[in-house]
Amino acid sequence: MENETMNPAKVSTSSSVWWLVLLAAAGTFALTMGTRQTMGFFLSPLNTATGLGVGSISLAFAFGQLWWGLTQPFAGAVADRIGAGRVLLAGVLLVALGTFITPLMTSTWGLILAIGVLSAGGAGMAGPSVLMAATTRLMPAERRGMATGIVNAGGSFGQFLMAPLAAALTLGLGWAGAMQALALIVLLALPAAWVLRGPGPAPVAGAAPAPLALPTGEAIRKALANPSYLMLSAGFFVCGFHVAFLATHLPGVVAACGLPAPVGAWALGIIGLFNIIGSLAMGWAVGRWRMKSLLSLVYATRAVAVLIFLLAPKTEAVMLTFAAVMGLTFLSTVPPTVGLVAKFFGTGNMAMLFGLVMLSHQIGGFLGAWLGGQVFEATGNYDWVWTIDIVLAVGAALIHLPIRESVVVRQLRPA
Repeated sequence: MENETMNPAKVSTSSSVWWLVLLAAAGTFALTMGTRQTMGFFLSPLNTATGLGVGSISLAFAFGQLWWGLTQPFAGAVADRIGAGRVLLAGVLLVALGTFITPLMTSTWGLILAIGVLSAGGAGMAGPSVLMAATTRLMPAERRGMATGIVNAGGSFGQFLMAPLAAALTLGLGWAGAMQALALIVLLALPAAWVLRGPGPAPVAGAAPAPLALPTGEAIRKALANPSYLMLSAGFFVCGFHVAFLATHLPGVVAACGLPAPVGAWALGIIGLFNIIGSLAMGWAVGRWRMKSLLSLVYATRAVAVLIFLLAPKTEAVMLTFAAVMGLTFLSTVPPTVGLVAKFFGTGNMAMLFGLVMLSHQIGGFLGAWLGGQVFEATGNYDWVWTIDIVLAVGAALIHLPIRESVVVRQLRPA
C-alpha cells in the first residue's frame, strides 16, 4: 500500500494549508499592528482638533501600551479554551471600532477609551500571543520556527506599509477620514478568524490530536515555579525596554545629534525593513541552533551596537547603519521566545503563557518610553538611557545562558 506521507497530493494539500495558516496569521498581525503603529501619526491633528494638549493625548497612547500587554494573557487563556477564531474575530472588530470612533472623541477620557482600551485591547486580542499560539498548533513541529518568524515579519511589514498609506489617505481624505478608512481596512483580517479557528489538531495526515490545556491556575503556577520561564520573561522585559525606547525616542535622538529631521523618519523606516529580515532569519535559525543561545546572541549584539553608536561620530551614515543593526535584532527575539514557551509547556496553554511573557515585554516597553522622556527632560540628552540600555542588554544576554531547554509539562492528549 502506498505510504500516505509520500503521496504528492497529500504533501501538496498540506503545504497549501500551511501557507493559508501563515497568510492568515501574518496578514492579521500586519493589519492590526500596522494600524496601531500609525496612531502616532495622528497625534498632532488630534491635538489641533481637540485642544487637549500633547500630554493628555499621550496619556491615551501610554495607556494603550500597557493595555495591549495586559489583554494578551487573558485573551490567550480564552483562546486556549474556546479556540483562536472567536477571540480574533472580537479583536479585529474592536480595533476597527476604536480606530473609527477616535476622530469623534473630544475629551481625554474619550481618547483613552477609543485608543487605549478598544483599539489597543483589540490589537492585544488579535496580537502575537493568540496568533503565535494558533500558528504553533496548526503547523508541524519542524516548521514552527520558520512559521513564527514569518508571522512576526508580518507585523513588521504592517508597520512598514501602513504609515505611508496613512499619509496618502490623509492627503486625500483628511486626517479623520484617513483614520476611519484605516478602520475599514482592518476588517480585511476577518476571514483569518475562520482559518485560525479552534484549538484543533495540526492539519497533517496522521497527526496526534491537539493537546489538552491544563486548568488556567495550574498552568500559571507551573510556569511561575519554573526558573527557565522566569528568566525568559526577564529577558523579554529587556526587549520591550529597547523596542519602546527606540520607537518612541529615535526621532528625538536624531534631533539631539544635530541631524536633519528626515533622518529620523528614514531611521524608523530602516528599522521596520530590517526587522522583516531579522524575523525571517531568526525563524530559519530556530530550527538549527539552541534557542537560548540565539537569544543571548541577539542581546549581546544590541549591547555592542549601542556601545559603538555612543563612541562613533554622529553622522547620517552612522545613524542609518545603527538603525539597520537594531532593526535586525528588533523583534527577532519573538520566534525563539515562542519556541521555548512551546517547548517548556506544549501548545495546550500556549496563548496564555506566551501572553504573560508579552505582558513582561510591555511593562519593559512602558518603562523604556517613559524613562527616555524623563531622562531627556532632566539632562537634555539620552546618554543615561543608552547606558541603562547596554547594562540591560548584557544582563539579558547572560540570563538566558542558564535556561534549560527541556520539557516542563508533558502534554495531555484526549483518548
